[in-house]
Amino acid sequence: GTRIICDRKFLLECKNSPVARTPPCCLPQTPGVTSLAQSSLVKLEELKERNESKEAMPDQDQFEMDI
Repeated sequence: GTRIICDRKFLLECKNSPVARTPPCCLPQTPGVTSLAQSSLVKLEELKERNESKEAMPDQDQFEMDI
């Protein structure tokens, strides 16, 4: 058989091509697989809010020590 051999540089360049960023035109819409489900979108927004609130909090020690 014939093998197609691609080097690492070529594969990394393909990742950034415009064709790789767009989904196929005939792809069926399956929530949670080909498109984000509504519940997933809500969860993503909640996670973003939590991360933003954690960043706003000042740094605290992980453990408090009683001396």
